Amino acid sequence: MELLEILVLVISFVILLSLGVPIAFSIGISALLTMLVSIAPEAAFTTLAQRMATGLDSFALLAIPFFILAGQMMNRGGIATRLIDLAKSLVGTLPGGLAYVNIVACMLFGAISGSAVAAASAIGGIMNPRMVKEGYSRPFSAAVNITSATTGMIIPPSNILIVYSLASGGVSIAALFVAGYIPGLMLGLALMIVAGFIAYKKKYPVGDRTSLKEVLKKFLDAVPSLLLLIVVIGGIIAGIFTATEASAVAVLYTIILSMGIYRQVKVRDLPDILIQTVITTSIVMLLIGTSMGMSWVMSYANLPQAFSDALLGISDNKIIILIIINLILLFVGIFMDMTPAVLIFTPIFLPVVTALGVDPVHFGIIMVLNLCIGLCTPPVGAVLFVGCGVADISISKVIKPLVPLFLAMVVALLLITYVPELSLWLPRVFGL
Repeated sequence: MELLEILVLVISFVILLSLGVPIAFSIGISALLTMLVSIAPEAAFTTLAQRMATGLDSFALLAIPFFILAGQMMNRGGIATRLIDLAKSLVGTLPGGLAYVNIVACMLFGAISGSAVAAASAIGGIMNPRMVKEGYSRPFSAAVNITSATTGMIIPPSNILIVYSLASGGVSIAALFVAGYIPGLMLGLALMIVAGFIAYKKKYPVGDRTSLKEVLKKFLDAVPSLLLLIVVIGGIIAGIFTATEASAVAVLYTIILSMGIYRQVKVRDLPDILIQTVITTSIVMLLIGTSMGMSWVMSYANLPQAFSDALLGISDNKIIILIIINLILLFVGIFMDMTPAVLIFTPIFLPVVTALGVDPVHFGIIMVLNLCIGLCTPPVGAVLFVGCGVADISISKVIKPLVPLFLAMVVALLLITYVPELSLWLPRVFGL
């Protein structure tokens, strides 16, 4: 019976996705069909509804709507412009300077907002016209923006790391947040190296030299925005508040920043910001609910244990197993959004890697980075579509300049996979 259940689950899910059914409904329907194979319809409907509700009954998940609201406030609050000005004063004079500015600004904005889509939209909307005006090709500008926007999913605070904590059964959110810093910076550095080489080869222009006084001015202007990272992460590390409480602090801080200091958001803007927050949160929560339902169905069908036995039957070599898992996750990322992918595949892969001695915090960073790469690939790469839309360019024209940047992300992934200290050093320093 287990084999039949697994076949129904996989085949129905693939068919629904290929028909264009939204991912949340594809997950929920395929989970329900699998349950109908082995239990009565009334019990199947009731059990799935209970599992979805139980999956959402988590205090840690309260952080997600708060961080989404904070990101919405930052997106409207003039923070992107100030971060771009700071990045330009720091790296704009280097060969291919505007490409560096795009990457650094996306890293800063993505880290503060916790959203790759927000970073691609806010930074891309400002940087793409600037880069084209300065002589950069539009496809290259879009490719740089698309890939660099994903760094904010690893550099904390990150909603997807909160989801991984839930799916893994309680891995410390604070440890995951701190573990993301070095890998996120490495990813940004890898993109900068490749973008700089391309800019040098194509002889893209160099920005005007900036005085120390100008750098200091731009830095001071951006300090209120950068302080959010210190307040949120510093408070978590110091034990002043939990990650969930930190998300509420982030909202309060961004309201003060956007409405009181920068004065870019007015009271009349709040209803629209709240509506957008509710829409985004509802989408995420529906994905989490249905994904938790599917995770339970997979456990009921004994899929995680079967998959674990199959993988360990291939090899008990950690290097080989991690290569296989990376390849699977890269493939999954092409077709599936990050949230359901983390919720569905964490229970499958985590027991395998922990049996081989891989730290759950380290594996969380590996998994998220794999799926970040998927955000840049068709057919469902959300950041790819947003980046192309903001740059007003077709996906086909972006693919060629995207490939070397994509390969840089894969190289960074391999380094982070096989050098665990890159992820685990900072958590150990802070005793997390």
